[in-house]
Amino acid sequence: MQSDPKKLVEKNQNLTHSDLMKVLSHVQREQGEWVVHTLMVEACDVPFKFKRKGNYQSLKGARVNMTYYPEEETVAGITFEVMKVVRIKRG
Repeated sequence: MQSDPKKLVEKNQNLTHSDLMKVLSHVQREQGEWVVHTLMVEACDVPFKFKRKGNYQSLKGARVNMTYYPEEETVAGITFEVMKVVRIKRG
């Protein structure tokens, strides 16, 4: 898998890369064998979500670099916009 964000964004025009985003909250919850991570970042009212096999230390207050794309998620018949994270690293 490619980990260079520039190459990822060049290959897929729907992807966006942002550096040094400040994490305001980080929630982790189990979903089957996966752990779903939801981040809220400064100056953005849309949640950023990704899945991993295990828990991570809290990213609250940290600066992160993320590559992501917009996606819609329906919960109880209501559609919400979320950002699906494909790459995340501490800044």
